[in-house]
Amino acid sequence: MSKSAQLNLRDQVEQFVFKNLHDKLFFGTASDRYAGWIGPIYSEAWTSQIRTRGRKLGGQRFEERTVPVASAEEYFDHFNVLEVDFTFYRSLRGPAGAPSNNFFVLQQYADAAPDHAKFILKAPQQVTARTLRRGGAGKPSYEENSDFLDKNVFIDGFLSPAKEILGDRFAGTIFEQEYQRKASGPDPEVNIAQLDTFFSDLQTDIPIHLELRSPHLLVPSYFDWLNERGLGFVFSHWTWLPSIRDQWERSGKRFSSSSKTVVCRLLTPQRMPYAKAYAHAHPFDKPVAELSESQQAKDMVLDTAALSIQSLKHDYAAMIISNNRAWGNAPSLAQKVARRILDELEKEQHKPSDDMNA
Repeated sequence: MSKSAQLNLRDQVEQFVFKNLHDKLFFGTASDRYAGWIGPIYSEAWTSQIRTRGRKLGGQRFEERTVPVASAEEYFDHFNVLEVDFTFYRSLRGPAGAPSNNFFVLQQYADAAPDHAKFILKAPQQVTARTLRRGGAGKPSYEENSDFLDKNVFIDGFLSPAKEILGDRFAGTIFEQEYQRKASGPDPEVNIAQLDTFFSDLQTDIPIHLELRSPHLLVPSYFDWLNERGLGFVFSHWTWLPSIRDQWERSGKRFSSSSKTVVCRLLTPQRMPYAKAYAHAHPFDKPVAELSESQQAKDMVLDTAALSIQSLKHDYAAMIISNNRAWGNAPSLAQKVARRILDELEKEQHKPSDDMNA
């Protein structure tokens, strides 16, 4: 990479443009329509179209401010992938095949996004979760999920309509399994067996990446199974998971997706509940010192950059997904990671392929 080209890339990163950083590096965010991003990501023209709604979380009330779906066109001027998470909460089609509201929202995204856009969608919790939360603002209850690992619900309600809407812009699915305590959760081998039954004859060309949020399930045999099935492991910086560096060690320092793609999600600080991270980050318009200046945040950036360098060494593409709650402002987190990756690319280093000291 020439010095002039490198400087040009740095200039772009300073303008929050990440889509040209490398042909195997895909930067994106978890959700996208935050009014707090007007300026660095969205033009001032959207100010007149901001919608507001109230939200109560952790005993506090917040005002959420969003811009329309049509803003996705400008989003993809900066990023080359978007994680869609509303599909986690409701399938795209119901049991009788009728389209849900999410079907039409995803269609709006497809209409607004350019041809080069890539989407990675979260699979519905209706399929991925053993138990589902019930109840409103009071103390929640949980009940067994009768649709857990139901292939028909997964294919007919989610996978097929997503392909119908997005076509070749559908770049992958995140299959997230909820946090479960070791004492009450499944045995790791039982969990592997259940997942294997589900994935054994699932015929799809859409890459699938699994995110297990229970550390006790991240055993060597699980990573062996992912490798055998060609399924991706999601490296996730999330409340109750070990560090990304630790996850890399547990994986046997290897990638497993047959699509030659690795997903890294930067979601919340370790040991910090969702509500607290949200309260710190709101209204999501700038980095927040309580999040971005902590030692674990600095380690998160270093680990993400190192993982990205490893993906390039192994000829894997990396999708780096930033979340407001990990930093205060997702675009600023992406900028921090991109700067570090450029630093490492400049070094033209020759380290062993399993080195995570980048």
